[in-house]
Amino acid sequence: MNELQKQVAAYEALQNDWSRRTFLKKSFAGLGGLALSQFAGANTLPRLYDQGGLHFPAKAKRVIHLCMAGGPSHLESFDPKPELDGLDGKAFPESFTKGQQLAQLQGRELIARGSFTSFKKYGKAGIEISDLFPHTGSIADDICVVRSMVTEQINHDPAHAFMNSGSILKGRPSMGSWLLYGLGSETQNLPGYVVMVSRGKFPDQPISARQWSAGFLPSKFQGVQFQSKGDAVHYVGNPDGVCQSTQRQVIEEVQRMNGILRNERHDLEIDTRISQYEMAFRMQSSVPDLTDMSGEPQHIRDMYGVKEAGDGSFASNCLLARRMLERGVRFVQLYHRGWDHHSNIEKNMPYSAGLTDQASAALVKDLKQRGMLEDTLVIWGGEFGRTPMGQGTGRDHHIQAFSVWMAGAGIKPGYVHGSTDELGYACVQDTVSVHDLHATMLNRFGIDHERFTKKFQGLDYRLTGVEPSKVVKAILT
Repeated sequence: MNELQKQVAAYEALQNDWSRRTFLKKSFAGLGGLALSQFAGANTLPRLYDQGGLHFPAKAKRVIHLCMAGGPSHLESFDPKPELDGLDGKAFPESFTKGQQLAQLQGRELIARGSFTSFKKYGKAGIEISDLFPHTGSIADDICVVRSMVTEQINHDPAHAFMNSGSILKGRPSMGSWLLYGLGSETQNLPGYVVMVSRGKFPDQPISARQWSAGFLPSKFQGVQFQSKGDAVHYVGNPDGVCQSTQRQVIEEVQRMNGILRNERHDLEIDTRISQYEMAFRMQSSVPDLTDMSGEPQHIRDMYGVKEAGDGSFASNCLLARRMLERGVRFVQLYHRGWDHHSNIEKNMPYSAGLTDQASAALVKDLKQRGMLEDTLVIWGGEFGRTPMGQGTGRDHHIQAFSVWMAGAGIKPGYVHGSTDELGYACVQDTVSVHDLHATMLNRFGIDHERFTKKFQGLDYRLTGVEPSKVVKAILT
């Protein structure tokens, strides 16, 4: 046998060996993939949703969550306490705080701090709202103020995580990811879950990207952060010298190779990679159209308080968010950093309110006049509240009571739910937990929170956790 014949024989032996190993690998992977698909199909809502099998009729199609990061004081926003004002500067009654968890005030002398704002009744129902939020007052007949929120976490990052995912543990899906996983997206040209962040001029707490993580769900359900200033998405355009047809050819070749890899490995994340390449290609045309607000009438811009579209402001983000909702984005979160008022609250809180109040109210008005409020759920609020005791010139973190407001999607308008004690320290009537808020949100989408689960590491996980939680039926129409 000459050298060439030896090389041919060795090549044929290698080919036969590769074929046997490939057959075994693909056979087992195919059986595993079949079992996985059957298992996944039995426990996920997209299949039920596509077949019209939600747990009950849905009221909502989309959510916009206005996150006031840092924890706005309920005592200067939506929960007036004249008794606290009368106690201003005096010792705070120990009977309220004994045995309770405090943040930085633990072990210190506690002095009552009255509100520096005044309150006015708005709307037909006469909802009392602080003079820091006059624009929100103008939509009092469209919103439901919940004055009895409580949470379990007293520091910012875990409190944000708990508000978003119902858990402080890393690796848990955010509520936006849960919804996208359950219902899918109504757009193929934009992400189904988008996050934007704005801020003022004062130092504030950072926002971790884990707050919009998909956790143990496939990564295609995670939130995508758009930039508030400049290009909304970095590198979304083609490089210089690369035309659209050339880019299409590149994408097709990458997808072909990903397809080969998928057939070999049956990895769900490869499917995500394939879909995200296609999404990125389509976003090259959809994102510029989305962010071009030149066609928005001036009176709409003025209503939001937009000085310059795309300037990084909360107002600009709110207007852009409405455009996203119109284009089928399922879940939008707008974070505004700057509500952590440990000091200088009399200066800094009016500043933060001034940056957000007008646009928040304008968003509700705009959705309503477009006929979108009836199936859009709007949620406004922070991760916790502030203490009725002073901390120098500000207020400390507080988990026993805070306020949020909600609107649209069958939420009872012009209504106040729950109450706190006379000093605003703790909820005393119709307490609403973060898990209750999540259960109510899912309810608006036709989802029973107790039946909406995902098996991971042998356990059935859900957004509302294992502790008892409930839909807040009193705030539903």
